[in-house]
Amino acid sequence: MTTSVPVPEATAGRPADSTRLSGIAMMLSSALSNQLGAATGALAFPLIGPAGVVAVRQWVAAIVLVAVGRPRIREFTGRQWWPVLSLAVVFATMNLTLYTAIDRVGLGLAVTLEFLGPLSVALAVSRRTVDLVCALCAGTAVLALLRPKPTTDYLGLGLGLTAAACWAAYILLNRIIGARLPGAQGSGAAAGLSGLLYVPVGVLVFAHHPPSAKALGCAAAAGVLSSAVPFLVDMLALRQVPTRLFGVFMSVHPVMAALVGWIILDQRLPMADWLAIAAIVAANTVSALAAARRPTHRPAEPAVDAGLATSQNANRR
Repeated sequence: MTTSVPVPEATAGRPADSTRLSGIAMMLSSALSNQLGAATGALAFPLIGPAGVVAVRQWVAAIVLVAVGRPRIREFTGRQWWPVLSLAVVFATMNLTLYTAIDRVGLGLAVTLEFLGPLSVALAVSRRTVDLVCALCAGTAVLALLRPKPTTDYLGLGLGLTAAACWAAYILLNRIIGARLPGAQGSGAAAGLSGLLYVPVGVLVFAHHPPSAKALGCAAAAGVLSSAVPFLVDMLALRQVPTRLFGVFMSVHPVMAALVGWIILDQRLPMADWLAIAAIVAANTVSALAAARRPTHRPAEPAVDAGLATSQNANRR
């Protein structure tokens, strides 16, 4: 997940086409890093489980985001603290539910379900016919993904949808924090608190399941690849491309997750699931492109924040 900070739309002194291509390459790299991080973390599940992996990557994310945000917590007021504390809980819950869902239903399906969070926020406040059509398309695709099958893991599907609700909450809380705290202080403080919440979790997990160096390395790599790298790369990409294009590129994540899950984790999806993922991706793309054509004097919609929220989703993947 990234913090919603204003950045220039393009880098001065560089050709527009070159700048945009550079930004697109960065966004693709960020998406690939995000899903490779999730897949790498999944390799440690057999030894330390999703909770152990999430604990380590939360600590890594906390170190990175606290260093970047440099929160001045002694200066926070009560009005600033409540959304920060809420965001810390959301961080902690989102990653645990997502990684547990990955363990139960696979990377591609779990990430696709989580992706419904920002898409729902973007569509919920819209009154445009095109967004109603997109919502119906995405809803039909979700029903297809949740359809009864001989091996349906309803708990895993429910955890994926819980992660989606957490991501939606992240976006809304980040809007509040962005208005009340400068820069990335709010996200940094929330990530730090979330990391502290996982200290007892990590101690409990590792006491019962002593980790190997390989398991710790995979979990730490997940934190770097899914938090540190996307956070920094996305911040640079937002200097190269318009925020709406960034929002459209969120659609790459479910597809990238399905491909990485297939190649690295040998998690194969049936054709019906691929078609459902494609429908959800198309719904987001059409909605974001349609929003880009709206009159510029209207206030920005949450889809922008959804786009800006991608990588720090962190503490998302």
